[in-house]
Amino acid sequence: MFGLYFRDGPVETFAEAMASDTVRFNRFFHAMLERGVYFAPSAYEAGFPVECAWRREIAATITAAREAFVVAKG
Repeated sequence: MFGLYFRDGPVETFAEAMASDTVRFNRFFHAMLERGVYFAPSAYEAGFPVECAWRREIAATITAAREAFVVAKG
């Protein structure tokens, strides 16, 4: 399981999670969709990586995420 929050520093409390930048998450989410990678549509949902993911798919996801993080910065 993993979560993705946009904020300065780690998320260790509920309050810190709620204070994360959901606008940036939304930009990241849509940038990933445009690149064919599907994440949960809310920053407050958990992601579940699959064990059987092919190396090619993992590499494509990493490439897409690098591009999407630039978009999310705005």
